[in-house]
Amino acid sequence: MKVYSYVPGGYAGDLVSVEVDIRRGIPSTEIVGLPDNAVREARERVRVAVRKAALEYPPDRVLINLAPAGVRKVGASFDLAIAVAVLETSGQLCPPDEPGRPAAVLVLGELQLDGTVRGVRGVLSAVAAATERGIDHALVPAENLREARALRRGTVAGAGRLQEAVSVLAAGCRARTPSGAAADVPGAVGTAGGSAAGPKPDANMPDYAELRGQPRFKRALELAAAGRHNLIVVGPPGSGKTMGVRALPSVTPDLEQSESLEVTRIYSRAGLLGGGADLFRRPPFRAPHHTASLQGIVGGGRDLLPGEISLAHKGVLFLDEAAEFRKNVLQSLREPAEERRIVIARAGRTYWYPADFQLVLAANPCPCGYFGHPTRMCTCSMAEVTRYWKRLGGPLIDRIDVRVRVDPRASDGPSREGESRDDGGDAPESSGKMHGRIVEAVRRQRDRYRGEPYSSNAGVPASHLKRYARVSPENEGVVEQAAEKLSLSSRAMVSVLRMARTLADLDASADVHRQHLLEAIQHRRLGEGHRWF
Repeated sequence: MKVYSYVPGGYAGDLVSVEVDIRRGIPSTEIVGLPDNAVREARERVRVAVRKAALEYPPDRVLINLAPAGVRKVGASFDLAIAVAVLETSGQLCPPDEPGRPAAVLVLGELQLDGTVRGVRGVLSAVAAATERGIDHALVPAENLREARALRRGTVAGAGRLQEAVSVLAAGCRARTPSGAAADVPGAVGTAGGSAAGPKPDANMPDYAELRGQPRFKRALELAAAGRHNLIVVGPPGSGKTMGVRALPSVTPDLEQSESLEVTRIYSRAGLLGGGADLFRRPPFRAPHHTASLQGIVGGGRDLLPGEISLAHKGVLFLDEAAEFRKNVLQSLREPAEERRIVIARAGRTYWYPADFQLVLAANPCPCGYFGHPTRMCTCSMAEVTRYWKRLGGPLIDRIDVRVRVDPRASDGPSREGESRDDGGDAPESSGKMHGRIVEAVRRQRDRYRGEPYSSNAGVPASHLKRYARVSPENEGVVEQAAEKLSLSSRAMVSVLRMARTLADLDASADVHRQHLLEAIQHRRLGEGHRWF
């Protein structure tokens, strides 16, 4: 039986084969294969834990090799795998020819001196990596069992103590266990499964019925949520920017199964899954503070942990007070926003994480917040306003499809041609009504792009737009005129067609019509050429 463990590294990580050689000589234990201090110290923890479990640690020279040798092994999650490999090699588990004996098993867990198995992070990622390599048996700490079973593949067992781990692996074998025979461990082993309810929406989440007026803002939010378009909201303090954006999760549909697995693997790697967590069902919503570091946003560091852009995978990355973020942090978002992943280079190796996030920015129009306000006076000079907006920069703004200016008053007043109205007169539309339209629009996109590497209109490459966003010849002139009049870049024209496709989906239309193009242009034009006000 081959014993494997796992070393985290990016989204996929590396499986590690734990090999043991026992030979006669002065009793000693040596661990090779580029271990860090925590892994080297495992020899002492394992020796004591095995003795406390009423088992025998070999009184010989023990060599433990962690392969591949060129990958640095970090953390204490190798303890249990080393203990199992030593017991297996010394003949204290199943005999080599025992029927039903698994050919390979993934083992994870940290050992205390009394034999208690402590939980570790990244268990779901490890089990997923093992099943991709054809390893269908796994032994994990009991507190990580539910997380490991959320993958719903293979056979996963949990152990709270080393004795339980030995009993599980020796079940049905003729080998001696601590009690003298193979013991059953109630509730410790089973086929991976369980519910996958995942985190649920916050009951205290704002509802769009609470946002009075602001029809253009609500329409922009609906458009962004339906097509997963990047969005920027500009307005003075107290105009409802933050409240409107934070209500986005109330109208977004659930994740699909494959998306749930990807998101949950990322949170497992980051150590952010609770002991009873299942697969995520709701898209994540991340809102880091404007003092966040570059490493905190894009990921990396000594442990190569995922950053906020990966924790927002298949969800929303909301940067409130966007112009207050460091310029290098903001500019680092440009490539991941298009590539949908982040690549981190460390010590001659490259690691990657998924980063298919929807970027939502909220900003004041100037440092004091009242530039262009109808009743309040702005105290900023034009030089200060220019410096303020330079932090965002043209290249980042150009990657944002939907732009909206929020009026400081309670209502935007009557809507103009090409703008939407709040249905129901004085009764604001609730999140429930918006949710129904958005879910249907998302369903149409998922059906349309089935088999493609993208699932939303925002991700459609320019080369595929003619196929999926059909525009009649008489309406092609609308885009050309807008491009000439507003000096739209090539990226902006692609953005208009993507938004028009989403607006058509909201109207359950197979084709893109003139009204969809006109409205998409209105949502894009704010800020073109830095004409924000």
